[in-house]
Amino acid sequence: MKLSVYNIEGKETSKSVNLNKEIFGIDPNSHAIYLDVKNYLAAQRQGTHKSKERGEIKGSRRKLRKQKGSGAARVGDIKNPIFRGGGRVFGPRPRNYEFKLNKKVKNIARKSALSQKAKNKNIIVLEDFSMEVPSTKGYAKILSNLEQENNKTLLILANSNKNILLSSRNLKKTKVVTASNLTTYDLVNANKLMFVESSIKFLEKNYKK
Repeated sequence: MKLSVYNIEGKETSKSVNLNKEIFGIDPNSHAIYLDVKNYLAAQRQGTHKSKERGEIKGSRRKLRKQKGSGAARVGDIKNPIFRGGGRVFGPRPRNYEFKLNKKVKNIARKSALSQKAKNKNIIVLEDFSMEVPSTKGYAKILSNLEQENNKTLLILANSNKNILLSSRNLKKTKVVTASNLTTYDLVNANKLMFVESSIKFLEKNYKK
């Protein structure tokens, strides 16, 4: 697939790039995408939730009333789960939600997500650019020039650029990542992918393996 390269003014340049079919043209594997997104979200969970069970509640072990003769149901101590303030039955315990996912599956998932975006024409290629100072207004102007100010966008850079990252951080619908830190979740979560030319070359070099 051949795409034109745009500058940050939103104008089409004379340059173009050919998207590698091995990365942007495979038959998408939706199950691989599901597994990788699930793996990413599971890793974000702290798993520190905890509730007290019957044996952990502070209180007397004295039986509240006689077993028979009251006309009411039999009860034990005040820590019984049926009473307010009693222990919780099968409550949550601290745990780790992460699970192992093979590198090959993750690679297929990223390629599948990229291929879906390419198929739906949701990829924009930009000339490599930099910002001398952080400027949220300046980055918002770039999005406006590309008519993407109302879309959820993901800008993929080849190398980390602190000024661009700081410029985009306060904008609600945009995110900036480096190609080496690209995740399937980020790809699926964005409406438009904006690649700089050098990041395309990075993907072709590392994702063809």
